[in-house]
Amino acid sequence: MIKKVLIIGFGSIGKRHATILKKFKHISDIYILSKRNPKIFKYINKLSQIKKIDPDYIIICSRTSDHFMHLKYIEKNMTKKIILIEKPLFCKFHKFNILKNKVFVGYNLRQHPVVRFIKNFITNKKIFSVNIICNSYLPNWRKNINYKDSYSSNKRLGGGVLLDLSHEIDYLEWIFNRIKKLDFVRIKKLSNLKINVEDCVTIAGETKLSNFILDLNYYSLYQRREIIVDGNNFSLKGDLINNFVEIYFKNKKKKIITFKNGIDYTYIRQHKLILNKNYRTLSNFKNANKLMSLLDKFRKFKK
Repeated sequence: MIKKVLIIGFGSIGKRHATILKKFKHISDIYILSKRNPKIFKYINKLSQIKKIDPDYIIICSRTSDHFMHLKYIEKNMTKKIILIEKPLFCKFHKFNILKNKVFVGYNLRQHPVVRFIKNFITNKKIFSVNIICNSYLPNWRKNINYKDSYSSNKRLGGGVLLDLSHEIDYLEWIFNRIKKLDFVRIKKLSNLKINVEDCVTIAGETKLSNFILDLNYYSLYQRREIIVDGNNFSLKGDLINNFVEIYFKNKKKKIITFKNGIDYTYIRQHKLILNKNYRTLSNFKNANKLMSLLDKFRKFKK
């Protein structure tokens, strides 16, 4: 049973994981590895101190640019640990094997009820096309931090839409199978945001089940996170922000399914699945590193 947790990094997502896990009754100790002393949790400031703590469950929430270094250290020095790495796995693909530990990657939107509903609903159905949209405004992402100082704004730290919004690419492949063909890739900086990374990604192509278009950006004041699916005798829209699915049928009937889930629901469910050793719907290291290879392919795409 997992009793002792180590969280590496204590930014907004590290704080969220710590707050959530604090409510799990069988977890006795939560340690934070950070330059900042969190005060309300036990604290270390050196990687070498991990061996002494000997945690059961390690969550890597450091800057994306540090993920590989932290994972490599743990894999070298520890065995039989369960590790969750916040998405994205790395800044780019690394030829690296996990042999001594179990590693999962925090693509928690797989646990969103809208995403899970759509995955089940489209089973054995003919799908014509999928449009996935994630439009948001980066300066509104994090409270108490200027967006210009966040890792999202900095190429060296692993920022940019392609990595930050890779949730959408992960669940596209999870629901509609692997991408087999690319028709169009545009990765650009279009807005006047003071960042040195791309703020807009548009990708069109085919998975093994369907045609698709991805529309991702950092600069839209009209916030949307939607999945639109057109298939044989039906169309649907899933809204991940407002938590509902609308289904339209050929006979003009419309069905609306709503879900009640709080802001932490997908994180809580992800932790419960890991702690209960129910790994089936999680993104493991192998899958997430393949996704890193795919993102590298997007960057190099030439029509």
